Amino acid sequence: MLLQRLFQAGLVAWVVGTLTFVLTRSLPGDMAYRIAAGRYGHDMVNTTAAEAVRAELALDQPALGAYFGWLWDLIQLDLGRSLVSGEPVVAELWHQLGHSLGLAALAVLLSLLLGPPLGLLAGLKPNGMLDRVSEVAASVLRALPPFAVGLILILIFSVTLGWLPAAGHGRSAHGVLPALTLALALAAISSRVARNAMADVSQSAYYAFSRTKGLGERLSFLRHGLRNAAVPVVAYLGVQFVYLIEGVVVVETLFAWPGIGHALVHAIVARDVPMIQGTALVMGLMFVALNTVVDLLCHWLDPRRRSA
Repeated sequence: MLLQRLFQAGLVAWVVGTLTFVLTRSLPGDMAYRIAAGRYGHDMVNTTAAEAVRAELALDQPALGAYFGWLWDLIQLDLGRSLVSGEPVVAELWHQLGHSLGLAALAVLLSLLLGPPLGLLAGLKPNGMLDRVSEVAASVLRALPPFAVGLILILIFSVTLGWLPAAGHGRSAHGVLPALTLALALAAISSRVARNAMADVSQSAYYAFSRTKGLGERLSFLRHGLRNAAVPVVAYLGVQFVYLIEGVVVVETLFAWPGIGHALVHAIVARDVPMIQGTALVMGLMFVALNTVVDLLCHWLDPRRRSA
């Protein structure tokens, strides 16, 4: 399985890098002017500055030659330097990745505290009041885009109540709203997955037998229900990570969080091709790595997979 994942990682690196290169080169406008604006500011850019950047970075060379040059550097694990700051892409990504991973970890933790427990309780009594209310809440949260959820949280907790800062970075309070924005949508999905899994387990023969042999409801849930219901919840985390990686771009931009999503938006505006490729590459590899972790957890939770 690990060899298969390594092959997937290499394939993802090539596909993501190629797509970002082609799409960035296809954007309208003068790339040299955009890069000069990112370096010196829009008010300080003129034709002379743009031509100097074009000559310095050899932006007038054929695109095919630039692509194969990038591919050779990628094989050597060299992501190049930022066209705007001149710093190594790896160094900038290493700094930004820590902020994104911290935000993502907090979002996943909050979603696991909110979603699965509510879903398990609803699954113990399908079609009850809690099940119906949680279904409506999950549908509403899943239908709203991340920026809409974030704006609602800002209006409530920052503008109206004044409890939390609306944006920024530096204090632990700055991470609460962006993490909660990501967590609510994740919890909406995981709660329904946990509910369906628990409903299936509670109606199974082995769960009924545990009650027949004298175990109480609490012991039956802990010994026979929780672990079996956890397998589909953990498996679905892989799908949730897609939303998490996508949502980081929007949420970090909305809350001015200095992570790789925020950096990706600035790199696209400035046409900083190495930064775009490096950031997209890291996000793609993160998805492969997280899915590998999810597969390993599922093998640990479900003995039937290990025996198979």
